[in-house]
Amino acid sequence: MNPITMNLVADDIIRFALREDMNAGDLSTESVCPGPREAQVQLIAKAEGVIAGLDVFVRAFTLLDPATTFEARVSDGDEVEPGQVLGTVRGDARVLLSGERVALNFLQRMSGIATYTRTMAKELEGTKTLLADTRKTTPGLRIFEKAAVEAGGGHNHRYNLSQAVMLKDNHIDAAGDIAAAVAGARAHAPFVCTVEVECESLNMVQEALDAGADIIMLDNMDREQMREAIALIDGHAKVEVSGNVDASNIRELANLGVDIISSGALTHSAPILDLSLKHLRLL
Repeated sequence: MNPITMNLVADDIIRFALREDMNAGDLSTESVCPGPREAQVQLIAKAEGVIAGLDVFVRAFTLLDPATTFEARVSDGDEVEPGQVLGTVRGDARVLLSGERVALNFLQRMSGIATYTRTMAKELEGTKTLLADTRKTTPGLRIFEKAAVEAGGGHNHRYNLSQAVMLKDNHIDAAGDIAAAVAGARAHAPFVCTVEVECESLNMVQEALDAGADIIMLDNMDREQMREAIALIDGHAKVEVSGNVDASNIRELANLGVDIISSGALTHSAPILDLSLKHLRLL
């Protein structure tokens, strides 16, 4: 993660997590380590997967003590095996013990997302189709979860509501129709913003084309409807597909010739990657 982003945004999230875990101290660690003791502990993979979030992992310790160091044996995006030593954290034993759970929580969550994303991205190899995430992220953790998607080989859709226009069914209902919704977006949003329209029927696709949408999302259409929609669009807008996407059907969707496949499951349904800090040794 960019150091500026880490300082401006990520540090606040990590500090909040640390305060949540020990708002009045760490009774266990204070009981066994009343004073500073230099120590080291190993980061070990307990399952096969893809690592993401090492910078966030380390930051959970260095916010407690800037003197803490991490000697990494892997980088974000690397695939790891069970039992593999991924690196060694060195510093005050109190910091290693107190920061352990928060550091692992971030790393396990991000690595789980990267692992699931890699599984999906591999299904798209050899196609022109990009795999993208959505805004279906854990509140407060979006910056980390979207970084994990990139580490796994996916791409980020818009980061938030301020970045691009996406007109869904409720927006269209509020405007009256697709033409009015797109016209409103063109008048209000900065000219650099793309305008995407979510369509559930061929009639809506035609309306979005006539209105000049940049991206047309085919939402929960069956395969035949998708084929007809792609033929109708005929390169006049980018085509995105979303809804009920998983590893069993993503290649079939890509073979239809779509530009983007978006999946909320990348962030909302990925299991964690099991990792552990073990073998603490006083130096």
